[in-house]
Amino acid sequence: MESSGNREPATARSPLWHWLAQAAAATVLVTAYFLLPLNGLGPRHPTLSWTLFGLILALIAALLLQQINHVLINHPHARPGLVIPLLMSLSILVFATAYQGLAQRPGELIGLDTRLDALYFTMVTLATVGYGDITPHSQTARLVTMLQILYTFIFLTAAATALSHRIRTVLLHRRTDHHHKP
Repeated sequence: MESSGNREPATARSPLWHWLAQAAAATVLVTAYFLLPLNGLGPRHPTLSWTLFGLILALIAALLLQQINHVLINHPHARPGLVIPLLMSLSILVFATAYQGLAQRPGELIGLDTRLDALYFTMVTLATVGYGDITPHSQTARLVTMLQILYTFIFLTAAATALSHRIRTVLLHRRTDHHHKP
């Protein structure tokens, strides 16, 4: 039974498969973040570092916008439940990597010494909690922090909204299908 319109195909994978795929992807991303030798980035190669930072963020933004568009037009093969969380996680790790690179220069980010500190600061900034234990002191660090806040407002909020819209739509159709079965 193939469905039409806004409905998921009858052969769609189970929700457990989606959760396992997301957990595996997140594990790979976080493991790569902690294990990849990224110390060559930062003040030793600023042009390369800033170019990669800008290109990767632009690519993630473009892919997020594509997924948002797929949700809005109800693209039949869209899988935003898998792709959007992956892209959101990747953007968080890109900002954490940028903060770690900035922290290699003394005085940039006071209190940020490790990759875990950089990830922590990224998450605290994302959540707009701002504990104050790590602070951007240089103009560059403050610029990257403001860029993360804007990026979050524009891309991550739109992606999360599209994802929640998609989830509501799927759940509504499942409930409607369940009530209309003979």
